[in-house]
Amino acid sequence: MTPPLCLFDTVPDAARDTILAGLKAYNETLLGPTDRRDIFIPLVDDDGTVDGGLVGYTGRGWLYVEMLFVPERVRGQRLAGHLLATAEDEAKARGCIGAYIDTINPDARRAYERAGYTTFGRIENFTAGLEISWMIKRFD
Repeated sequence: MTPPLCLFDTVPDAARDTILAGLKAYNETLLGPTDRRDIFIPLVDDDGTVDGGLVGYTGRGWLYVEMLFVPERVRGQRLAGHLLATAEDEAKARGCIGAYIDTINPDARRAYERAGYTTFGRIENFTAGLEISWMIKRFD
């Protein structure tokens, strides 16, 4: 018999931690121990405050770019590409074979394409008439 299910619109930290621990343990039995390592490349303003940059991680041979944000004050200087190249160089040094990223922003998608990323999946009209794209770049 299926147990009754309850639905909530918030997640207690303890419940999130328990589910994540179970998922990690299962993945480790399936894939072996993870080699996940974070990557953080900050952009700082004149006061030394982080106001943009790249956050991601490497693991299992891949770089995943979780967040990439270039503040208005330095847009148009191809910093997105420079951030990606810096993260990719580190990922290669860590033995990665490629990188992936997702975006809803059409300008960001074009910047990623200029950096050599190609779309491998998308959902059209995801929200507000925009599509979400998943992009990949294999390192040579």
